[in-house]
Amino acid sequence: MSLDELAVYGIECRGHHGVFEFEKREGQTFVIDLVLGTDTRPAAASDDLHDTADYGSLVMAVKAAVENDPVDLIETLAQRIAEVCLLAPRVEWARVTVHKPEAPIETTFRDVALTITRRREG
Repeated sequence: MSLDELAVYGIECRGHHGVFEFEKREGQTFVIDLVLGTDTRPAAASDDLHDTADYGSLVMAVKAAVENDPVDLIETLAQRIAEVCLLAPRVEWARVTVHKPEAPIETTFRDVALTITRRREG
């Protein structure tokens, strides 16, 4: 059986992540996209929030994960976000994209983005 996909795009957060000291000091905008693998049939049948992945609470947990504890690499940040998503009992897998549109690159560019997919173990 394949799982349904619940997506939340464009979660804007202010974080202090990056290799350079000024990135940690000044901070910058990070934009997070989530696609979560979940079985929505129990929620569809019951019409009860307890039977689904509560994306409102999950988004706030992801925002907190981005806004606290600076790291150097977006790879580390993406892994942290995926781990937060997989703590939700109804989420079986998470595809996380971290956008860093203000990355310190010395030319014109639109975005830097990393996408990872992680599955619940066990």
